[in-house]
Formats: sequence, C-alpha cells, structure tokens
Amino acid sequence: MDADRTGRPAPGTVTQFRWRKWDGGVHWVHDCVYLGHDEWGEWFGQPVGWRSIRPGRDVVTSAPNVSLMPPSGQYALTVNAAPSRTRVYIDLGWDIGWSPSAPGVAEGIDMDLDVVKTLDGRGIWIDDRDEWDQHRVRYGYPREVVVRLEALAVDLERRVRANEAPFDDATADAWLERLAGLGLPPQEFGR
Repeated sequence: MDADRTGRPAPGTVTQFRWRKWDGGVHWVHDCVYLGHDEWGEWFGQPVGWRSIRPGRDVVTSAPNVSLMPPSGQYALTVNAAPSRTRVYIDLGWDIGWSPSAPGVAEGIDMDLDVVKTLDGRGIWIDDRDEWDQHRVRYGYPREVVVRLEALAVDLERRVRANEAPFDDATADAWLERLAGLGLPPQEFGR
C-alpha cells in the first residue's frame, strides 16, 4: 500500500481502522476503504458486507457507513446510512492517527465513552458511562485524560444536537455518496 508522507493512502485504498484498549489489548478492527480528506480530517468508508471484528464478536455491515478521523486524535465519528437505526456513533479515543508501523492504517485507543444519535426515537446521549467508570479504575486513566474526555463527550453531544458540521447530515452524506461511487463489492477478509 502506497502512503504519502502524512501516512495517508491513496483514495480508494482498502485498509483498516484498528482500535486497542488503554493497556494495549486488541479491540475493534474495521476493514474499510480510505476515501480522502477535507477540512474536518480523514474519511474512511465501509460498504455493505464489510467486516468489523473484536475478540468474541464479528460483525458484517448491513448498511454503508463513513468514519471521520479528525486531527485532534480524540474521537472518531461514524455516520451510518439507512437502514441503520443508529445515525451517529462517536467513539471517544486517545492518540488516534496514522499508524507509525503500518503505513496507511489508522489506529487509536478506545476510551469507552461514546456519543450516539439514533433515528428510532431514543434520541442523542452519551453512552457507556458504566464501562468508562470501570475502566478508569482498572486501567488507571490519568486525571488530565479523564477531565479532557469527559468535557469532550459533553461538547460532542451538544454539537450533535445542534447539527453542527461535521456532525450534520450534509457532510457525511457527501462522503457516503463518494463511497457508493466506488462500487465496492462485499469483501472476504482473512483473519
């Protein structure tokens, strides 16, 4: 895979977005395609039939989605197309960026807290506070990380409620159109 000096691959390149936990343990690995970048950051897509796996769980996408990796490295925004009932899912994280050891691969630390927006009447909320509380103790998150990410979760929830870009439909829909334009078939990824 050819990557430019920032670590980003050429648009249309099949790659992965890899998450780990604070202690280095493996978490989610998403098979995806790099779509490109804009003022908000780097965009990835998963067509229908592509996989996301973690220990004990293997998911095949039933709806296309796009994910944004902003330069802050503190969250990843995923927006799902219909028929998904979850429109927005934001994973708060730490040290999210291009892998220094695997060119063209995105990676980061999953920090438990998520901001969710559904289309089924449940609304918008900060999810997994119980997991956050458990892992804060278990992994010994530094106090400054806890304070920063708790404030970020509240701010992201506000921004999703306000429909601010890039959390608005128009921004993500343009990237979903770009993903659809690639015409990628379901993949068979070996593990």
